[in-house]
Parts: sequence; structure tokens; C-alpha cells
Amino acid sequence: VTLMDTRQLLIDTAERIFADHCDKTVLDAAERGEFPESLWKIVRENGFHELAMADSGVDLKDAFAVLRVAGRHALPLPMAEILLANRWLRSASELTVIGRLEGGRIADVPWAQTAQRVLGIDWDSGEGVSTPVSAEAIETDRNVAAEPRDNLSAAAATQLGLNEPAFEMLALGRVAAMAGCLERILELSLQYASEREQFGRPISKFQAIQHNLAVVAGEVAAASRAADAAIDALEGDRFALEVAAAKARVGEAAGIVAESAHQVHGAMGFTHEHQLHHFTRRVWSWRDEYGNEAFWQQRLGQHLAEIGADKVWDFLATRG
Repeated sequence: VTLMDTRQLLIDTAERIFADHCDKTVLDAAERGEFPESLWKIVRENGFHELAMADSGVDLKDAFAVLRVAGRHALPLPMAEILLANRWLRSASELTVIGRLEGGRIADVPWAQTAQRVLGIDWDSGEGVSTPVSAEAIETDRNVAAEPRDNLSAAAATQLGLNEPAFEMLALGRVAAMAGCLERILELSLQYASEREQFGRPISKFQAIQHNLAVVAGEVAAASRAADAAIDALEGDRFALEVAAAKARVGEAAGIVAESAHQVHGAMGFTHEHQLHHFTRRVWSWRDEYGNEAFWQQRLGQHLAEIGADKVWDFLATRG
């Protein structure tokens, strides 16, 4: 069995599981603060929470391919944080998630109130800490997509040895999920435009709608390619730079795609009953998590300034 066969098998399996067990009812319940326990149980039973671990027998790139499928289904589980936490702890015995370490607290932790352990990663230094979760220490909060983003004290934390670029890998997790989410937004827009009729014909026949759909398709293609390039660069010399380019490009696409998709759907897309908002609110939220476009563009700009004008073309045109 080749690596590509293994990846496709994982993607197909994830697609079936997430399609069967992650519907609008599950998403709505998660937004009300209900942890998707049955979905989490199925993820564990199929070993998906261990995919990024060094001894999983699976290429790390395959784990990020599964994160893309999770994004396509707006999976209400913090899969990137779970996968990478288990990788860095070398254990999957507890539900462990990750937040941003800042001073004496860990911020923006997904589902901290349900987790048993939290890792805090310092964005600047890349250093990490590990702490058990104490319910009384949690301040609950949410992002625009109503996903839990809690804060808790890091007073009882212990140092965590990390020999990987943790912040960049977490950012890549968002890139992969956003790419999948954008693909789904395109699918929903195409489907709606072909089914919705106005003046006796599908709205997909109108030039303005066709233009919007073409814009969405172009942005989704660019985002997918950027995500692929960053995943392919895993463990390579250019990894941090490819992540910077991808997070910036996919974040830019998120704004354009969400806006155009809502224009195609009209008022229907803004209703709670329609599923579009589960995806557009996630890409709006995720584009700002682990560095927004400006943050990563600045990193790229600093690198280009350091290498000098004579080497910019080589940097852009080659993998060197």
C-alpha cells in the first residue's frame, strides 16, 4: 500500500464518519454549549485522535489531510489541538487541547471545560507548558462561530519539551480546516444556485450570480493550493514560510468567499435554519486564530527584506 493509498483511505473513512455523525443538529447543539460526546466517542473508536502521534504509523501530512475533511464538515471538535496535543504529550489517554500561553494564563482554549488537560504554547518563543484542568479556574468565552474559547490559569503548569515549530503547526491546522470549509461553502453555493429559481429559471443562469460563483471558485482553488503547499512543506526548511503564505492567502480567501456566498444565497443564507452560517462564521473566526493575514504577511515581509531584493525572485519561483 502506497502513502497516497493510505491518505485516500483515511480521507474516505473520515468523510463517511463525519458525514454520518456531524449534521446540523450536532452543530446547533455544540453552539448551545453541548460537547459532542457521541461524535468524540466515534472519533476515538476509529483512532483519529492518534493520527499525528509519532508511533501512529501514519504520515503527519495525512493527519492534516483529515483536518481538511473535518473543516469540510465544520466538525465541532478542536481536532487540530487534540491531534497536536497528543503528539507532543506522546499520549492520547486524556482529552487534551491547546491554548495560547500569555503570562500566568492560557487563553483561547477550545472546550477547556470538557478537557482533562490543557497545553499552553507561547507564540513568540514556541515554548509550551502542560496543566491539568481545574473547573473553577476557567473563564468561558466563545469566538464568532460560537466555538468555546476559554481562559484558565497556568499557575499549576509544568514545562513541556517541544522540538517542533508548534505555533506554525497549529496555524497549519487552521489552514487545512479553512481550506476544507471553503470547499464546502462553494458546494453549498453551487447547489443553491442550481435549485433556487427566479423569474422561471435557476438563478445560476443569471450573469451576476455566475460572476459571484466564479469568484468563489477561484478563491477556493487558490486557498486549496496554498494549503497543499504548506502541508507538503511539513518538516522541510521552508515550512514556516509556506505556512505564512498559506495562512495569509487562505485568510484572504475566507473573507471574499464568505461575502460572495452570502450574496448568492441572499437572505436565506443569513437564517439560522440554513447551514451556510456554520461554515462562513467558522472561516471568519479561524482566519484570526493563530495569526491573521497581517501577522503572517509581516513575517513574510521580514524574510524578504532580510534576503534582499536580488533573491526575491528565486524565493518566489523556486523551493530554494
